[in-house]
Parts: sequence; structure tokens; C-alpha cells
Amino acid sequence: MTVIQSTSETRQQRVNQPSYKVAGSPFSVGKSFNALAFRHTDFEAGFDPLIMVDHYTMTGPTFGAHPHAGLSAVSIIFEDSVGKFHNRDSLGNDFDLAPGDLYWLKAGSGVFHDEEPRENATIHGLQIFVNMPNKHKNDEPFSLHYKAEDVPLICEPGVRVRVLLGASNGVQAVPSPSTPLTILDGFLSLTKHFEFVIDEGEGAWIYAVSGTLQLEFGASVMVLKKGTSVSLPAAARDIQVRIINIGLRESHFVVLSGKPLEEPFVQQGPLVAADSRAMAHTIARKDAGLFGAVPENF
Repeated sequence: MTVIQSTSETRQQRVNQPSYKVAGSPFSVGKSFNALAFRHTDFEAGFDPLIMVDHYTMTGPTFGAHPHAGLSAVSIIFEDSVGKFHNRDSLGNDFDLAPGDLYWLKAGSGVFHDEEPRENATIHGLQIFVNMPNKHKNDEPFSLHYKAEDVPLICEPGVRVRVLLGASNGVQAVPSPSTPLTILDGFLSLTKHFEFVIDEGEGAWIYAVSGTLQLEFGASVMVLKKGTSVSLPAAARDIQVRIINIGLRESHFVVLSGKPLEEPFVQQGPLVAADSRAMAHTIARKDAGLFGAVPENF
């Protein structure tokens, strides 16, 4: 799921301050897909190993079967989605994702993928492209379907955090099947707060899905309103972060954290490679049919 057509390379850059707040860029495809887009080029530092995040609502078929390579495509289906999200790929998977599910597709050497809401469904979630280390970009593809009922929770009065991947506050979820990443999907009642630690050497991207949040980390205080985010670059020590709901209703946030790869890459839409020569090889493999094919829909 992507409409990016440009090619870009990362700049290896580390700073001690958080990047500026970044609001999602609105875009739509037809009448069935509306999103706020975040791209690695939007941030000064701290977004790596993420390449892009789309916060979307989807109500009908939009993209059709499309290729992925050199990255992991991660789908978080928020719990307020209605209906099922039909997922198919060239690995032979053909099943529905339900509200609260996570799907991680490690594309590696290349796959084709397609997803569309079932009839009368409204899918609300995040689509995330996670970079892979260059030495693993040609690994065999692999997928993980993590069902909502299997997701561990951090629960306190007025605080509910789903640990989708990785670990937080002593709660352990499944590890990511590729680039290590922790994903938290959290909800705060009025005035409530949640604290967590970003481990030494890891960066984080924090996003306000809804509501108004105050972030406190080190000597910094920052307010995030709905649809805005901030990336925190990796530091040489653990960083304690507090997220406080300062709005007038329940707030919803997402945290993605992991170690930056700090490797250059080239991107053409849903394809990622180490350099231009590797990208040409990836495209040649795709055109030769070596990514396989998505099974027929039904």
C-alpha cells in the first residue's frame, strides 16, 4: 500500500534533540482511501529504521496487487475498524485480518501483496514500511499474523497499552520477524499518563492518533495534537518518556521504537535496495516473475 514514486537516499545523521513536530500530509486515492502520510524525508533524525507510515481509512479496493522488496510492510488494524481486511500475497497467504490484528510481511527478496476491505468494512489503521539491513535485503520472504486476542496488555486505571511487538514495562510480546522493533498502541483517559523507556541506542517515533498529548522526556516538554508526531533520535543512555493526556477526551497514541540502521538506501515506491545497481536487479527480478503472484480473489 503506497503511492510513493520517487527515489531517495538516506543521510546518516544523528542529533541530540528531537526532530520538529511533523503533521501528516493528507492524501487520498479515489473515494475509498484517505490518509495522513509521514516519510523519512520529513524528519531530521530518529525515524530510522522506518521509511514511511500512513495513517489511513480504507473502505474499498484501492491498490490491487503490488510488489514489495527490501523492506517489511507492517499493517496495524486499529480496534475501531469495522469488518474484515482481506489479505493475500504470493507466499500463499489468503486470510482476513480482524480489528486489533497486526500483520508483518518481511518482503526480503520480493513478494506481491494485496489487501482490501471486505464488503461494508471500514478499515482504520497504520501501514508502515520498515527498512531491512542491506545484508538481509535478499532474505527469503516471511510473514507474521498476530491476532488481537494474543496481544499482551499493560493495564492501569485509565491506561490501556497494547504491546504489539517487542517489550515494555516488563510486558513481553512476540519479537518482530525482521528488523527489531517495539510497537505500542495506547489509550489514555482524561489526565492519565503512561511512562516507558526508550533503550540506549534506540530511537522512537511517537504519534497522536487522536486527542492531545503532552510528552516529557529529559528536560523537554512537547505537545502533540491529533495527526502530529515527533521522532526522538537514538541516545547514549536510556530515555524515560511520559505521555500525558491533556485533552478533553480519551487519547490514542502509537509508539514505534528501534535501533537505527544508519545505512544508505534507494527507494522506488514499495521497493527498497542498498543502491541503484541493486535496485535495477530487484526490478529485473520482479519483471521476470520471480516475486510470484497473488492467488485469485474470491
